[in-house]
Amino acid sequence: MEYTQGVRFDSLGLSPEVMRAIEKKNLVMSTPVQAGCIPPMMEWKDVIAKAPTGTGKTFAYGIPIVEHIDPEEESVQAVILSPTRELAIQITGEIRDIAEFKPGVRTVCLYGGQPITKQIDQLKRRPQIVVATPGRLADHLKRRTVRIETAQTAVLDEADRMLDMGFIQDVTHLLDKMGKRKNLGMYSATISREVMDIAWVYQRDAAEITVREDELNKPDIKQFRMEVAANEKADAITKILNETGFDRAMAFCNTKGSTERVSKFLQMQGIDADCIHGDIPQKKREEVMDRFREGKLRVFVSTDVAARGIDIDNVDIVFNCDVPDENQDYVHRIGRTGRAKHHGVAVTFVADYPAKMRIDNIAQRTHNEIIPVTFGDDGKLTVIETK
Repeated sequence: MEYTQGVRFDSLGLSPEVMRAIEKKNLVMSTPVQAGCIPPMMEWKDVIAKAPTGTGKTFAYGIPIVEHIDPEEESVQAVILSPTRELAIQITGEIRDIAEFKPGVRTVCLYGGQPITKQIDQLKRRPQIVVATPGRLADHLKRRTVRIETAQTAVLDEADRMLDMGFIQDVTHLLDKMGKRKNLGMYSATISREVMDIAWVYQRDAAEITVREDELNKPDIKQFRMEVAANEKADAITKILNETGFDRAMAFCNTKGSTERVSKFLQMQGIDADCIHGDIPQKKREEVMDRFREGKLRVFVSTDVAARGIDIDNVDIVFNCDVPDENQDYVHRIGRTGRAKHHGVAVTFVADYPAKMRIDNIAQRTHNEIIPVTFGDDGKLTVIETK
């Protein structure tokens, strides 16, 4: 079924404890994906949900999970799988927010790049909710530091990316271990062949929820393109930030080297910037993301892979320092801004003819209007009139 609008949270029959947590976040209306997924998951039904990034999927499955947890029972009752450690950390924070007023509900986050001994200590506290990347959870199962056969609910968040990243064997192995599972929720921006294969084997009569990216929930993003020489991208970012006064910017690059160069040049110009990419240790990546979330970092520079699964709200502007190779990456990048009914801005730098060809193709294939701009004589952004 297709959902285009939300409902009031107080119409969903939620407990006073969970309603209190929702009200603390000043939320009254659910998003469409929450309206579609919460009722069937509350009834222990399987769910397969296709919804754009940034539409509130964590609360869509997190609320039913927290409602179902028996705080007196110390075995694992729910397992949430995430493709990346960054998303796993984000999910854990939101689940803990939902469970804030429900004493005895414990959540653990398991991912690679963190000492396993620290996670083993956390598992000794007998958490009922396990949020994990597939590889690290499989590792804990081998070590017998966690048991998941008691889990009643399993969720695959960003299922398409998880399976694209080669986790299909780990995921099926983990699902096979959950013999007492009552329901499986699969949440995905796209329903790929691999997602359908998992659904076919592991779900029965699943409620199908589709949230179309229509005018009601499509992000409000003004998109621009600008011809900028390869060595002048940091200068262009600085000029635009000085003109707009925006405080929270994300800049995407195609390579690790580019992220380093752009963040270093921005720092030289007095802009508080830092970067993450695949070669940066996990602890440093978390520190950079925390600084950005807390408003202590003005420009957060990243590659696509490192930024996967990071759910950061209130980004004022997104810069594409390089035109992405994949159309879907463009959509994911600009989707960091314009969330929750806020206006967003995205600027893509075009340094050469191949980049111009790619951005033309992206505009055509994704049905986005990407307006050409330049710096006027007064230093302000000026739209280039096209005939």
